[in-house]
Amino acid sequence: MLSVLANPTYRHLFAAQVIALIGTGLATVALGLLAWQIAGKNAGLVLGTALAIKMVAYVMLAPIASAVADRLPRRTMLVALDLIRATVAVALPFVTEVWQVYVLIFLLQAASAGFTPTFQATIPDVLPEEADYTRALSLSRLAYDLENLLSPLLAAALLTVVSFPVLFGGTVVGFLASATLVLTVTLPSPRPAAQRSVWVRTTRGIRNYLATPRLRGLLALNLCVAAAGAMVIVNTVVIVQAGLGLAETQVALALAAFGAGSMTAALVLPRLLDRMPDRPPMIAGAAILAAGMLFGPLVGSLPALGALWLILGFGYSLTQTPTGRLLRRSAQPEDRPAIFAAQFALSHACWLLTYPLAGWAGARFGLDATFLILAGIAALGLVAALRLWPANLEDDIPHQHADLPSGHPHLAAHGTTAHHHPVVIDDLHRVWPYQTRPTG
Repeated sequence: MLSVLANPTYRHLFAAQVIALIGTGLATVALGLLAWQIAGKNAGLVLGTALAIKMVAYVMLAPIASAVADRLPRRTMLVALDLIRATVAVALPFVTEVWQVYVLIFLLQAASAGFTPTFQATIPDVLPEEADYTRALSLSRLAYDLENLLSPLLAAALLTVVSFPVLFGGTVVGFLASATLVLTVTLPSPRPAAQRSVWVRTTRGIRNYLATPRLRGLLALNLCVAAAGAMVIVNTVVIVQAGLGLAETQVALALAAFGAGSMTAALVLPRLLDRMPDRPPMIAGAAILAAGMLFGPLVGSLPALGALWLILGFGYSLTQTPTGRLLRRSAQPEDRPAIFAAQFALSHACWLLTYPLAGWAGARFGLDATFLILAGIAALGLVAALRLWPANLEDDIPHQHADLPSGHPHLAAHGTTAHHHPVVIDDLHRVWPYQTRPTG
């Protein structure tokens, strides 16, 4: 897995990702404690609303940012967005009202809506070999897992000597360090794409995504991940401090257990994905999430909560890690930024549903009922994924292009108007060819 770090460009980008994630992890812990300070036992409702605002920014702005990104130098765009995020994070320790939290979260995540999919779409160009890219995906997942594990532990250690607003300073340092590391490398320029209107560029990724069967299945799996993840992120502070009567440090330890489970799966997956396709571990991970949530009402102690969060973290990573492989093979190189942005927007649309639901249901019906409601949503996503992405789905499909002239380069490459090859949705394949068969 570590062999891909021999590539200096990827090594610097990976370091930038890790440092920024640690800073973001500190902000996650601090934001939960800030919500508790402002709203007390209604912290879950405040935090759920704040995170819903974050999702609105992601869903609305990621496709627009993708349409702009293919016209700008990637390095300039990434550095500028890191600096914007650092500037907003400076203001977070000084908020005293709930509405201030909401405004700053929107501004911070508006910048992230442009940064993250652009960063993700750059990695396949830096590592064009599929084996290298697969290892990079596992490393990236491991980076998220380490953030989930180490950031809460670091936060717990810091909270023994400083108050929680200081944690936001770590977020600022992380974004500044990320910008500095991106400045040290030369990034591949976006591949030239056909001239299209802003509207077409903005919607192209989502249209191509929804026209691809395995990506429709991925969207259903995103719902499973969002249902379980929202329960963990929104309500851990409420479960630990209001339900179990424990302190801030135990909130960080509970979140660390989730990160440990996710990291364990990330370490196992590279060899697993060498021997099997992406679908089996992703479906298994979603099943773990749906089933695990049913045990939530039985949690009555910190060790029990830690064990459940460990299991959910494992299922979370099983489902999430192979996502980049699906996206990469579902788009032409020039369409990758758009398809990554579509995944970013659509997956966060699922979080837009589950974040406020986790906070609102927790405050209205109690945590036990909230576990069961979100378990039902996760189960619904799993069933939809099984139907939308069947196990026998193939992408090397016989089809024909009766509308192309005989000398077209695509026909010349494949020998005839009726042929077969791995299909991706693009200008030549606007619909998935389920039934079309060659006639000659």
